Amino acid sequence: MNKLAALTALCLITSAVSAQEADVAIIELKPNATNAFGYDKTDLTVKAGQKVKLTMNNTGSIAPQPHNFILVKPGKEMAVGAQANAMMTDPTAMAKSYIPDASKDDIIAHTKLVMPNGTETIEFTAPAEAGDYPYLCSFPGHWLLMKGVMHITK
Repeated sequence: MNKLAALTALCLITSAVSAQEADVAIIELKPNATNAFGYDKTDLTVKAGQKVKLTMNNTGSIAPQPHNFILVKPGKEMAVGAQANAMMTDPTAMAKSYIPDASKDDIIAHTKLVMPNGTETIEFTAPAEAGDYPYLCSFPGHWLLMKGVMHITK
């Protein structure tokens, strides 16, 4: 292979990788700087079937606490939140990151429980069906205020 052909091939590969990266929705969530029980973003928008790379960055809160991110099916926010609250009496709840086992079918994606000044990045594919998908923090009591909506668009 001559140098021109090799350079052309390298450019094509680089362009393909860049195009794939452009198709990934990069999202960073933090606790709200002035409200310890809120996310800094409460409305997110991604395309149906799009790859999502979400980082839960638990820094900058006025009252540092553990937080997580759980994306749930439409209409399931109350059930998942109530089941998370019920985990307060479960001695293994912290090890389970307050992700309720009973809600596994209603949960699309989630981080583990991220301690103050910690981060976790997850990757998942957005649902194929357009709609408004709630997300919340399931640490006991947080989900009532620490929530938002991921709008899935066509």
